Amino acid sequence: QVQLVESGGGLVQTGGSLRLSCAASGRLYTMGWFRQVPGKEREFVAVINWISRSVRTTYYSDSVKGRFTISSDNDKNTVYLQMNTLKPEDTAVYYCAANGRGVVPAKSVAVGAQYDYWGQGTQVTVSS
Repeated sequence: QVQLVESGGGLVQTGGSLRLSCAASGRLYTMGWFRQVPGKEREFVAVINWISRSVRTTYYSDSVKGRFTISSDNDKNTVYLQMNTLKPEDTAVYYCAANGRGVVPAKSVAVGAQYDYWGQGTQVTVSS
C-alpha cells in the first residue's frame, strides 16, 4: 500500500505563489493533483507521467496552464506543484493522486477513477 503525504498549503494573497509537495512511499507511474471546493466535484489540476526514468510527460487543466508547473524528484518519489499568479478561484483543498499500476493515458488523466492512491489533502486559500 502506497501512502501519499502532502505539504505546502496555506494562505496567500492574490498574485502570490505557493509550492505543494507530495511524497510517495513507493515508486509510481503517474502522480498528479486534483482540487475540490465544498459542494463541487473534484477537479483535475495537473499530472506527470513517468514514461521512463528520464522521459516524463505533463498535462494541465486549462484553468491553470501557464500559471502552475508540476515537477518531480525521482530519487525522492516526490512531485511538486509550483503555483504562481494565484487567484481567489484557486482556493480549494488540493489532493495528491497516484497510479501504481501503469501510466495513465493522456485521454484519461483528468478522470479520478484512474488513480489508486490519494493523499489527505492540503488547504490552499487565496485572499482577494
